[in-house]
Amino acid sequence: MSVRENFISVSERKDAAAVRSGRDRDDVLLVAVTKTHGPEEINEAISAGATDIGENKVQEILEKYDKVKPVRWHMIGHLQRNKVKSIIDKVVMIHSVDSVRLAEEIDKRAKAAGIVMDVLLQVNIGDEASKTGAPVDEFFPMLDEIMAGCRNVRVRGLMCVPPAGDSPEDAREYFARARQMFEKMKTLEYDNDLYCPDTLSMGMSGDFEVAIEEGSTLVRVGSSIFGRRNYR
Repeated sequence: MSVRENFISVSERKDAAAVRSGRDRDDVLLVAVTKTHGPEEINEAISAGATDIGENKVQEILEKYDKVKPVRWHMIGHLQRNKVKSIIDKVVMIHSVDSVRLAEEIDKRAKAAGIVMDVLLQVNIGDEASKTGAPVDEFFPMLDEIMAGCRNVRVRGLMCVPPAGDSPEDAREYFARARQMFEKMKTLEYDNDLYCPDTLSMGMSGDFEVAIEEGSTLVRVGSSIFGRRNYR
């Protein structure tokens, strides 16, 4: 199948999962993850209806940014502090804030650019040594510190990547745990207008339908749209 056909198929599956979970299809955003795939394939997805593109690496955003049709860019991979300045004016959201120090750097660069950057806080929902993200027991203290010190960062919610499993169902318990943390986020109040927890980013090609059933409002789908990655 072509990229266009794949995107339409994934969109239909996303919509159906949203309806199964008692929501409207527009309540879940599909972010097409394009890592290692080129501008031609990205433009094909945009022509098919993709409005949001996700990248794992800063360099790939910089290489592709001016070569694709107008679209909203998301930084979804691990972000080093010294790379923030390169993308601060190019992305609409950074999904992978896993430390106060990274949030402070984003805050500094956003202030210099005259913007407020939307971010998601990444939790290491399975407490895996191989994955980035704040440990579960450090997540809310990190949130408190970010909200106390940052004025050009808008916290929009939570992002997670569950441990790899043998089937999509293996991820369900981790998605449910993340949903509980997200629901707790929505009960908190801070003394500014930079706290808008409305986004739960979880679910990828192998498990996005389960993620939606467990409450995801944003799914990050790559290989099911673009095919296998072309690692260089």
